Amino acid sequence: MRADRLVAALLIMQTRGRVTAAELAGELEVSVATARRDLEALSAAGIPVYPQPGRGGGWALVGGARTDLSGLSATEAQALFLLAGPAATVSDEVRAALRKLLRALPQTFRADARAAADATMIDPARWGEPDRRRPQLVDLLQTSVIRQRKLRLTYTGRTREQTERLVDPWGLVDKDDVWYLVAGTDQGRRTFRVDRIVAAEPTDLPAERPDDFTLQAAWQHVVDEVEQRRSRTWATVLVDSRFVSVLRNQFGRHCHPDDEPGDGPTRVRLAAPTPLDLARNLAGWGALIEVVEPRSVQAELARIGAELVTRYPRGPGSTDEPGPGTT
Repeated sequence: MRADRLVAALLIMQTRGRVTAAELAGELEVSVATARRDLEALSAAGIPVYPQPGRGGGWALVGGARTDLSGLSATEAQALFLLAGPAATVSDEVRAALRKLLRALPQTFRADARAAADATMIDPARWGEPDRRRPQLVDLLQTSVIRQRKLRLTYTGRTREQTERLVDPWGLVDKDDVWYLVAGTDQGRRTFRVDRIVAAEPTDLPAERPDDFTLQAAWQHVVDEVEQRRSRTWATVLVDSRFVSVLRNQFGRHCHPDDEPGDGPTRVRLAAPTPLDLARNLAGWGALIEVVEPRSVQAELARIGAELVTRYPRGPGSTDEPGPGTT
């Protein structure tokens, strides 16, 4: 994982004072090009890492070799923890490394560094197809989370209606490149899709946050709520075992084969918010799938089929005979 390498690269440079991209590549067991990109990423993130041209050059950490992080400024420490913090949610090694780095920081920097590491997490599981462009607002929102200052949001809800809200920003979650802001409101915890935030205005008002709040636990509550809504209706279907993998891709964690796929038909449990949602997803399978239960999904499929027959009646000249080139 890249965050592992970035932390390791920084520690190597602190020990040696100066390294070449080739030396770093050998230590980290990556290509020279990858090592060079990691060094450039550290520099771009605000860490005082600079290339030294000429004979005997390489990349150096300004201030010379050090065994701790006391040479970093407050801004540089935040930059490092923002860079590596998200990966700590999916990597035990990064989490352990950040704990060690935090202890090495001066006491006055630790609170902001800890807030930076906790400001963002990554949930790699998908909810549909994401927009893979990082929203421009993410940096502004991260700053408000770290500074613990309230935000005025202009937000577009599901009904397309825009509302203005004063919120306490608690943390950001990157779920497969779709960003969410977890925040406190006068109605309790709320989750906002960042791509629906029309405008965000930082304030100087201190944000309030529960003493026992953790971003990871709060996000797990959000995931549980969403998954519960997405699995309100279950159906049992019969499908040829060779198509079970296709159903898994279509329904994700809401696809549960009763048995390991073998030869012949396999019983599979599928879930969606409503019978209509299930029927819409299954209608395109035609006779390849048989819905065993419930009756509500069968009825929705029958209704969809009747609508299609009405919309696209078989006109004069229609035939069941195979066309040219078919067998």
